[in-house]
Amino acid sequence: MRSVRARAALGATLVVAVALVGAGLAVLLVLRANLIGQADLQAEVVAREVAGELATGTPYGEVELDDEEDHPVQVTDEEDRVVLVSKELRAVTGTGTSGVTPAPVPSRSGSASPSPGDDGDDDDDGDDGGDPARPGRGQVSNDDPDFSDGTATVDRTTADYRFAAVEATTPDGVTLTVHAGAPLAAEQEAVGTVRGAMLTGLPVLLLVVAGVTWLVTRRALRPVEGIRREMAAITASEDLTRRVPEPDSRDEIAALARTTNETLTALEASVERQRRFVADASHELRSPIASLRTQLEVAEAHPELLDLPGAVADTVRLQALAADLLLLARLDAGEKPGGGTVELGALVREEVSQRTGDRIAVAVEVEEGGAFEVNGSRGQLARVVGNLLDNAQRHAGTSVAVSVAADGSGVRVEVRDDGDGVPEEERERIFERFVRLDDARSRDDGGAGLGLAIARDVAARHGGTLTVHRADGGGAAFRLRLPRRS
Repeated sequence: MRSVRARAALGATLVVAVALVGAGLAVLLVLRANLIGQADLQAEVVAREVAGELATGTPYGEVELDDEEDHPVQVTDEEDRVVLVSKELRAVTGTGTSGVTPAPVPSRSGSASPSPGDDGDDDDDGDDGGDPARPGRGQVSNDDPDFSDGTATVDRTTADYRFAAVEATTPDGVTLTVHAGAPLAAEQEAVGTVRGAMLTGLPVLLLVVAGVTWLVTRRALRPVEGIRREMAAITASEDLTRRVPEPDSRDEIAALARTTNETLTALEASVERQRRFVADASHELRSPIASLRTQLEVAEAHPELLDLPGAVADTVRLQALAADLLLLARLDAGEKPGGGTVELGALVREEVSQRTGDRIAVAVEVEEGGAFEVNGSRGQLARVVGNLLDNAQRHAGTSVAVSVAADGSGVRVEVRDDGDGVPEEERERIFERFVRLDDARSRDDGGAGLGLAIARDVAARHGGTLTVHRADGGGAAFRLRLPRRS
């Protein structure tokens, strides 16, 4: 059951089984209700026919009880005495009276009167027995009959019946209850046949559902297995240039394969970037370390030749490079900026005021009447402004300017210089790590090539952007855009 195919097949089978069982029960109930309704109608028709004859004063012995085997009849009076039964009826249940032998009914004179039409007088003079109040015709109740289930033994054969009870009043004013039955054999046979067919077909249908679900799921998951095998091979070989197969279908599995390949592409780029980063960092660190070691070895052998300022400069450069690498590592690890509030106008003024050793004085322009507050880390944003100013000092001819102004729903900080500018084809590459343009490849003049990369990463972590454009008077214009404090 750990297989997706097995769970899918089992789930589909259970759902279909529950649906079929519910539908089958509903069909059986409806079928049984319809058949019982037909039996009720047959029993009611027979009962009303017999009740109609009794209401007209037909003697008991002359009442027509046709089709006695299929429709047995039992008639009882007000005292639940049996006064009339079908000839072949031997036993009955479900009518409230189990007797099948008619009891003699007393006449008005006290003698037995076997039928409602017989007045007990042997004289054939047409006298009605001297009862002038006796009505000439009885009546049949219009109320809905009472139905009940029972059994009847007709000519030694016992079967289930549906009985209808109809009341009738004879011309003598005697209230009789006619119980007429309709056989339930057809209903039971039909229900049994349908039930048997369902019980026989249900397992077969469930097997078909399970098999089809298994095959369809297996076919649907075949590309997933191909993706899994290829991913296992990529993991084992550590070859991130390989890609998983993408099916031609436009379903979720094809989307999974495309997403997997996009993830592999991003992972390959990340790993390659990390390899280049490690190689470039090692190369950048090796030069000041080698220079510093050489100076120390010369000083050890010849103390009078010690270049102390050069050693200090190499140490400072090494320290700055280590700090840059540490900040990049924290940014790559997903370090989030702090949740403080930074006023960019004051930040820029403070950074410029502390740069007392710059080659060119920096002009500061802060738009009047604005509060340029943003969310983020003051230290990281100060690092961005400082890196942009260092880059401008490195390439400027005679002027460096920084401005702070509103920019729609955000704040714009722009650092401009009057140098040669950045060629358009290089405006994205300069933000890559350890990238230095041809005129700034000297490690002494151009740095390690991490300042702009750090500045863009910090801007992105703060929800902003950092781009480079051509300044109005020539040179480069670096624009930092950050959203206002929310």
